Amino acid sequence: MTVVSLFSGCGGLDLGFIGNFNFLGKYYGETLFNIAWANEINHAACRTYRRNIGAHIVEGDIWEALSSIPKNADVVIGGFPCQDISINGKGAGIDGKRSGLYRAMVEAVSLIRPKVFVAENVKGLLMKRNKQSLNRVLADFRSLGYQVNYRLYHAADYGVPQTRDRVFIVGTRPDVPSFIHPDPLPDKHVTAKEAIGDLECLGLNEAFNHVWSLANKSAEQGNRKLIADRPGYTIRAECHGNIQFHYSLPRRISMREAARFQSFPDSFVFEAKLRETERQIGNAVPPVLAWHIAKAVEEVIKGDAL
Repeated sequence: MTVVSLFSGCGGLDLGFIGNFNFLGKYYGETLFNIAWANEINHAACRTYRRNIGAHIVEGDIWEALSSIPKNADVVIGGFPCQDISINGKGAGIDGKRSGLYRAMVEAVSLIRPKVFVAENVKGLLMKRNKQSLNRVLADFRSLGYQVNYRLYHAADYGVPQTRDRVFIVGTRPDVPSFIHPDPLPDKHVTAKEAIGDLECLGLNEAFNHVWSLANKSAEQGNRKLIADRPGYTIRAECHGNIQFHYSLPRRISMREAARFQSFPDSFVFEAKLRETERQIGNAVPPVLAWHIAKAVEEVIKGDAL
């Protein structure tokens, strides 16, 4: 099953869609999907993607890259930029320069006509102030003839050790079965100590991305101290070094620890310095959550083959 990926970042959503990785002692099996084409504008994110996912990523502006997009694919995925929609954004909604890029995903779906598309965005899209934006996004996708629905996911309910809320908009072509959102897992949430406790005795290790910001505590966001027996706080992309403090050590969490909270396997190496790695991790879709979405999409396409 072929997948086209837009706004791919460092590859969190893509990794979840192909599977075959280990996280905290659990194996997330290989799926039936193959990423045939991907696009990202950020150079450092593309370096990370090539190292961990594959060389197929097309680096550059999405509108220019659309000229090389495959004519056929089973699935289109992407987390379109959310800065204008997020709670910490300026409230421009999808009329903002960044979040308005969702139209490129609409164009890709129009060109490819995949069986399924999956679009990810922030919880802020469901806020009252963004109601018009949400309705327009849904209407634009539905105008292509797709059955479209959405759900707010709490990442901790799916094995991700982080209190991260994200919206997934899923569209299915009228000739394939409807998408059924995966139910939350019955398991207890993974705590911060369970996620990163084994790293407490590890010193600085750049090769392992175990480096951390030395920024002093300030009035800006991101200065909370983790609580050992609950999941980590949401990892933000634009925290400018003010990332959370460790629950017991006198420092902020490292990039490897942040990657753990995002459910990246330890084998996933970020090809960037601290600030850019911080951005890549914060922007990413947690691979474990993406894997659960991918398995549900698999069922749609398997059903279509019956």
